[in-house]
Amino acid sequence: MSKKILIADDEPNIVAAVEFLLQRSGYEVHVARNGDEALKAVEDCNPDLVLLDVMMPLRSGYEVCKRIRERADWGHIKIIMLSAKGRDAEVSKGLSIGADLYVTKPFSTRDLIAKINGLLQRP
Repeated sequence: MSKKILIADDEPNIVAAVEFLLQRSGYEVHVARNGDEALKAVEDCNPDLVLLDVMMPLRSGYEVCKRIRERADWGHIKIIMLSAKGRDAEVSKGLSIGADLYVTKPFSTRDLIAKINGLLQRP
């Protein structure tokens, strides 16, 4: 059974590129384009990992991350926050509310896939 990944990002170019590479790597991919859709998708598909953009419409990635971490039944979900905001304070905030990794944009898709594989312990 393939691992499920939710991409929660409102930038179509990033979503398209990452979705393609993840599917090619054998992952089942779901997409949400705002914070509310992201929480609904987590409820519906129970992903193994969420790629979570910080700056999204309706709810920020920080708020979505916090909500995921508040639920014990979602404790297994890995979270990688994606953001153009790379200041130490932003990174610290993301990690302190429960993100497993914080990746700044622009990023190498190859490096991102390697980080996802590492978190999900796939070769």
